[in-house]
Amino acid sequence: MGSFNFKGPATDEDGSDVLAECERQMRPVVHEIVQSAVTAGWSPDDVLLTLVEISWDMYESRRELS
Repeated sequence: MGSFNFKGPATDEDGSDVLAECERQMRPVVHEIVQSAVTAGWSPDDVLLTLVEISWDMYESRRELS
């Protein structure tokens, strides 16, 4: 997997939809992860659900990410 170069996050102040901008930047990353796993024989549903679980765990422990 390559490196990821994100533009700065959207803010409500500039009128951008934060959720839409986050999805626009993250969707290609998630797609690459899923495609790579599917190529290796994994179920796309299992991979996506696992990403949700990992994301939720990270959300719950977000103090550690700062």
